[in-house]
Amino acid sequence: MAARSIASLTLSFGLVSIPVKLYSATESASGVGFNLLTPEGGGVKQQYISEATGEVVARADMKKGYEFEKGNFVVFAPGELKALEEGATHVVEIVSFVPEKSVDPLFYDKAYFIAPDKRGGKPYSLLRRAMRESERCALAKWSYKGKTRVVQVRPAEDGMVFQQLLFADEVRALSDLHIEDEAVTDKELQLALQIIDQVSEDAYDPTAYEDEEKKRILEAIDQKIAGKQIVSPEAPAGQSGGQVIDLMEALRASLTANKSKKTPPAKPSTARKAPPAEVESLAAKPRRPVKRAAPKVEEATPARVRARK
Repeated sequence: MAARSIASLTLSFGLVSIPVKLYSATESASGVGFNLLTPEGGGVKQQYISEATGEVVARADMKKGYEFEKGNFVVFAPGELKALEEGATHVVEIVSFVPEKSVDPLFYDKAYFIAPDKRGGKPYSLLRRAMRESERCALAKWSYKGKTRVVQVRPAEDGMVFQQLLFADEVRALSDLHIEDEAVTDKELQLALQIIDQVSEDAYDPTAYEDEEKKRILEAIDQKIAGKQIVSPEAPAGQSGGQVIDLMEALRASLTANKSKKTPPAKPSTARKAPPAEVESLAAKPRRPVKRAAPKVEEATPARVRARK
């Protein structure tokens, strides 16, 4: 099914005006919704009850108010609220260009696509190419549904993304959590880097992940429709969250586990080979040299995760 635009806009770029069409980039109706029913399975209706009288209040008789202190409200008439709304405009004014990486994804809100409208193809392509070569994105103001929003316009592989941004007072600061930066050793860092390297991918592939909860709910709905009884699966036994482990031992065990997942089982061989020196130094604990007449070469045994006393 062809995508349908939700608005026609004009992107103002200096003295250049670019007519564009706006498309939603996400699907909002992808979740599974349930309705509240009576014990007999019938539908229900919502009612608003007056706290003062206990009587039902019709929606047409309601007013809007702001609670400035406990139990006290200032009431606004519909006309007063309408006067506070920002006038809608189809012009999106670019106010600045900033490095694309300078916009923290924490400020990302709803995402849209913009495509060129009639006679907008060439200036659209010009702006997109200029931003890609300069590695910058555009920040613009957009008035929509009675509110002025800040948006980011950034180039993408097949067009441009129109990203609505949150305001500063809508995003919390991570520094408010007062997280202490504890020291780590070089050996711990080296092992962690090896684990990252083992499970690294070239890029994020969204098709590799699936909404398991949605899939499970839809399967249960199909079973209900077919008249089958749903059996709850047993919860897997989890490890205790309060266990304190040795970090180096846990890193070594993770490194060994990841290798066993990716490396196919080797064919049996009569000759036993010593592991490489660099792997031996990371996978085995350092120990004092002991004088032996003829030391035997043994394979390093994967260390087990143990609790710290």
